[in-house]
Amino acid sequence: MSLAVVILAGGRATRMGGGDKPLKVLRGVPILSHVLARVARDGRALVLNANGDPDRFAPFGLPVVADAEGDFPGPLAGILAGLDWAAARGMAGDVLSVPGDCPFIPHDLAGRLEEARQAAGVPLACAGSGGWTHPVIGLWPVSLREELRAAMAAGERKIDRFTGRFGCATAEWPVEPFDPFFNVNTPDELSEAERLAALVAGATRP
Repeated sequence: MSLAVVILAGGRATRMGGGDKPLKVLRGVPILSHVLARVARDGRALVLNANGDPDRFAPFGLPVVADAEGDFPGPLAGILAGLDWAAARGMAGDVLSVPGDCPFIPHDLAGRLEEARQAAGVPLACAGSGGWTHPVIGLWPVSLREELRAAMAAGERKIDRFTGRFGCATAEWPVEPFDPFFNVNTPDELSEAERLAALVAGATRP
């Protein structure tokens, strides 16, 4: 499938004390580097959704797009920005949305989401783990961008309420030995991510 990836980093990171969560250091490199290592594959087009001065992300060599609406309206605005970015480049396929603070994204994320929506016969899919769904981690047809724009203009801010209009399948992942969708919102969670990253490194060492 034709696929672009939007990495969402448009929030204020208030629980982290401000700044950019994707730029926090995990095992010696920014969290964003861990995310990229898991989603940058097979010639996928990549874009970073972030507000403010894009130059702070210059070392990553990624295009940066701001929220489609101002005033930090939430992740739907970043997803719409990613859909618009893909459409402007003539991409008529799908956009995979992932948070920029989620360093353990599964390598098979896109494939599993595609399988889930095909099996359910619906246009959208999101990830699930441990009895929770993760609406921000999803597969979005570029063709739905105008419906999303209209919904946001009407005040919609909840991802699952929007996706429920069209049908959204859930692809489930196990949470043992750890939840692959663990995300870093606080300093304590950054410390926990260090522990989990060491666990991941140990499990993949030859």
